[in-house]
Amino acid sequence: MKNDIQLKRDVEDELQWDPAVDASRFAVQAKDGVVTLSGSADTFADKHAAEEAIRRVAGVTALVLHVDVHLPPDMRRPDDEIAQAISSALHWNPSVPLDAIRIIVEDGAVTLRGEVDQDFQRRAALDTVRRVRGVKSVANALTLRDAAGPADLSVRIIKALQRLAAIDASRINVSVSDGTVTLHGPLRNLNECRAAREAAWDAPGVRAVVDQMWVGP
Repeated sequence: MKNDIQLKRDVEDELQWDPAVDASRFAVQAKDGVVTLSGSADTFADKHAAEEAIRRVAGVTALVLHVDVHLPPDMRRPDDEIAQAISSALHWNPSVPLDAIRIIVEDGAVTLRGEVDQDFQRRAALDTVRRVRGVKSVANALTLRDAAGPADLSVRIIKALQRLAAIDASRINVSVSDGTVTLHGPLRNLNECRAAREAAWDAPGVRAVVDQMWVGP
C-alpha cells in the first residue's frame, strides 16, 4: 500500500498530466487512501474532469470533494436559458428517451427527474447535462422502470465483467436477489469499481446495485 506522501504525489502528477484539468486550481491531501481535493473550478465539467483523474490513480480508496464551481461572467446564463440548452442537448442524444426527463434548474443547480428503462440512459443524461454551459451541479434523480430480469442474471453479469479488459473479474463475487445485484471484492482503483458497477447496471432487469467492493490487494 502506498504511503500518504506517495499517494498525494501520484494524484498531483495525474492532475498535472490530464490536459482537461487545471491542476493549479486544486490542493490535494491524502490520508490512509482517502484523498481530499479542495479548490475551485470554472465549470462543472472542469470539476468532473479532476474527479475522474483522481479515480484513475491506484491506491485511492475514497474521494472527498471540497470543490466549488465559480462560473466566470462570460459563462453565466439565466436558468431558463440553461434549461432550454439542456432540453436541446438531451433531444440530440440518441441514448436518452424523448420526453422521459423533467428538468429543474435553480441558480445553475440542475435536477433531473423521470423514468428511463436502463441505467445507461440515466448515465447518458447526466453526462450530457454536465457539459452544458452555465451548469454548476447536477442531481440525477432519474429512476428505472420495473422490468423482469432473466433467470440467469448473475451468470450474464459475471460474463460481462469477464469481457472487461480493465477488470480482473475473478476478484469479484456477484450475487442477485429480486433484481438487486451485490458486488463484493477488491479492485485496483475507484475507476475499476465504477466500471464493475456500470456493467452490473447494464444488465436487463437490475433494479439496484449494492457496492461492497474496495480498493486493495
